[in-house]
Amino acid sequence: MEEAKSQSLEEDFEGQATHTGPKGVISDWRKFKLESEDSESIPPSKKEVLRQMSSPQSRDDKDSKERFSRKMSIQEYELIHQDKEDENCLRKYRRQCMQNMHQKLSFGPRYGFVYELETGEQFLETIEKEQKITTIIVHIYEGGIKSCDAINSSLTCLAAEYPMVKFCKIKASNTGAGDRFSSDVLPTLLVYKGGELISNFISVAKQFAGEFFAGDVEAFLNEYGLLPEREMQTPEQTNMEEEDIE
Repeated sequence: MEEAKSQSLEEDFEGQATHTGPKGVISDWRKFKLESEDSESIPPSKKEVLRQMSSPQSRDDKDSKERFSRKMSIQEYELIHQDKEDENCLRKYRRQCMQNMHQKLSFGPRYGFVYELETGEQFLETIEKEQKITTIIVHIYEGGIKSCDAINSSLTCLAAEYPMVKFCKIKASNTGAGDRFSSDVLPTLLVYKGGELISNFISVAKQFAGEFFAGDVEAFLNEYGLLPEREMQTPEQTNMEEEDIE
């Protein structure tokens, strides 16, 4: 009897949820909850209520039609939300929905760190073969120059804040055109998109008054419209992450 019931539950929930609209979202949530919990830990009464509310697919028999047409009672609602596990499951469901939406709305590749280019050939390949929608910011630097170190540190921070932008760095001596990039013109920032140079900033440190940080470089690039809108976390996402840490 238990095996037959378990098999029935599995058959009810095969495939992916495709519901739309408010009623569909509610049905998807109930289905998600039943699938995410350990079947052995759910009281039989609770499992049956969840199954009835989330699986109204079979409408051939009289009982199925009655389950499909009835509304969720207050008792059923309290049964679903009576303990902490329900809150955790709802939180996971909401996070999954947000992640799915974010993936659908995020276009193009994502990076998140600064790429070290070793040769002039690698530099050219990066510019020519990257997708046309991608903005590429290249820092030409040399070791031992304080302002170059500051730019590198700033770009590392910005790469995490703007993962849709590809940040790269290459030593002037490795470009194959070292004579054009003497210490007098470093640090230099070159900005490419679609294989074309759209901005270049020679001795970019001179744009800042004294010591500068990631926020200063970010503001400078934004003045020229070279950075997209920053990805911001909603308060809900932040709260979710804090609760997960706890």
